[in-house]
Amino acid sequence: MSAPGTNGATVESYGGSETMGRVSVEHRGMAAPDLEFSNAGGQAIRLSDFEGQPLLVNLWATWCAPCIREMPTLDALADREDGNLKVLTISQDIQGAEVVGPFFAENSFDHLEQWLDEENAMMMTLALDTLPVTILYDEDGRELFRVIGGMDWAGERADTLISGALGD
Repeated sequence: MSAPGTNGATVESYGGSETMGRVSVEHRGMAAPDLEFSNAGGQAIRLSDFEGQPLLVNLWATWCAPCIREMPTLDALADREDGNLKVLTISQDIQGAEVVGPFFAENSFDHLEQWLDEENAMMMTLALDTLPVTILYDEDGRELFRVIGGMDWAGERADTLISGALGD
């Protein structure tokens, strides 16, 4: 599957192939950081606002090739898990809506929302030095696992990880 990307470039999604991002349970049980981030309109929100439902948080940027590749699969996951799992893609672009807005417009994601962390507070608080990183939190806001690197979130490996962690 391909989609137009930033600046008219074509973005290749995984097309069913599995990508081996590194799965870590080192931080299992750790509470989600209660940091503020915003939507494209500047409305502030926190991860704690989503407690009560499982949450998959993807930290990404428009300049990150593996991030761009996995976005269509995150959109497909958000569609498939609608009502069971909330998928949040939080951009770490310091230019915020200026670059994220056009990226979303070019790619026509149906199930992802534009969330912005222009200060990179999430990355700093979680002591991350690479993107993408995707973290699954349970309904109480406790980390179950994280994936460091890209992954086909619409694929069998992701489905097995998520359903296994959530006990489905």
